Amino acid sequence: QVQLVESGGGLVEPGGSLSLSCAASRNIFEFNDMGWYRQAPVKQLDLVASINVGGKTNYADSVKGRFTISRDNGRNTVALQMNTLKPEDTAIYYCYARILRSNTWGPGTQVTVAT
Repeated sequence: QVQLVESGGGLVEPGGSLSLSCAASRNIFEFNDMGWYRQAPVKQLDLVASINVGGKTNYADSVKGRFTISRDNGRNTVALQMNTLKPEDTAIYYCYARILRSNTWGPGTQVTVAT
């Protein structure tokens, strides 16, 4: 059973940047892909970005050009660099790791973009 722990959330002003990190308790090569979902109040859970074992990335249209996902295989971590943040990016961000059809989730970290 893998455990995922997110870090790096917080409060930032519009136009600012934050970096999220997700640490896995075992080798991330075991996972088909990893990434981030987010859920804003009274909204559905949406995929933000993912990266597969080969390094191929995928982004939601709303974050393309602003967010960058990366992985550090040596440290078993996946990071999400978020630039030019907007109030609509405010949400709880959840890290996930997928093996076949099974996802494991982290507890989430709050990102708030406000003045």
